[in-house]
Amino acid sequence: MKADVLRLLRENAKGMTAEQIATVLGVSVAAVKTVIRQLVAEGYDIDKEDGAGYRLISYPEVITAAEIMSRVRTQWAGKKVYYRNETESTNEDARELAEEGMEHGALVVAKHQTGGKGRRGRSWECENGNSVAMSLLLHPEFSPEKAPMLTLLMALSVAEVLEKLTEADIKIKWPNDILINRKKVCGILTEMRAEEGTIDHVVVGVGINVNQNGMPEEIAGFATSLLMEMGQRYGRADIMVAIMEYFEGYYDDFLEHLDLSAVVDAYDSYLINRGAQVKVLDPQGEYTGTAQGINDYGELIVQKDDGTFARVSSGEVSVRGIYGYV
Repeated sequence: MKADVLRLLRENAKGMTAEQIATVLGVSVAAVKTVIRQLVAEGYDIDKEDGAGYRLISYPEVITAAEIMSRVRTQWAGKKVYYRNETESTNEDARELAEEGMEHGALVVAKHQTGGKGRRGRSWECENGNSVAMSLLLHPEFSPEKAPMLTLLMALSVAEVLEKLTEADIKIKWPNDILINRKKVCGILTEMRAEEGTIDHVVVGVGINVNQNGMPEEIAGFATSLLMEMGQRYGRADIMVAIMEYFEGYYDDFLEHLDLSAVVDAYDSYLINRGAQVKVLDPQGEYTGTAQGINDYGELIVQKDDGTFARVSSGEVSVRGIYGYV
């Protein structure tokens, strides 16, 4: 109900009376007034004027379930939000919700994530109150081999949102890292549970460094935050809501063809590896070559130094620049 009250106040800038809100939501006036008192206590500036009723003047920089659900304009992505003040992993929380039968599109968000994971078992800790840590639960009906492409759809969604927000040089390092000024600002981890060729659920986790003032020494050379690069703070809820809207559109389009043919050009336009010399760290053996871009299935096409072409799939394979991270 809190999200519904916030949504109505946002949609009616001139104000709504408690009676009007109660009528729309089918609840009591007393219940509406209780929610408004709660919102004020949480930092929302809500003005009450005779005749006009309640007006939302300003709101705090929070990522609560009510805040996100009152703002998202999607059909299914992020329509139901589960907020954690602190958690070890939003991906793990989303997996547990899936086992409880939670619906497609449920979103887990956390103010502080202490034990997040990256690809190949790496850790990803999101600083308390300064990061985006969220995981989207999906129940796809396509075959498991299609699931890795969702990572690239999310990467494209994040890249477009951050570019629009910052107007900075945003790039993607295949398949799942988002860079700003050639430093990592976001990581994406897609995890799946499938049995006998059928997907039970997929969780797409996103971690974004937003308002940190600095990075730990061990990653300072290749990681950064939006604040560090742009010199200003950004609203985490703004970012989350926009990503849900972009991803939903890409996901729904993806279901029509079950490949990335519609977004190859868009993804390649952000690909920092494209046309660059890369080192492919394959368990079967390392090799170097020139990255050409992705194909319709999200594989990175690399022309090896001997002139032959390789299709690189995400998973246990890692791609690096010849002289470092990119």
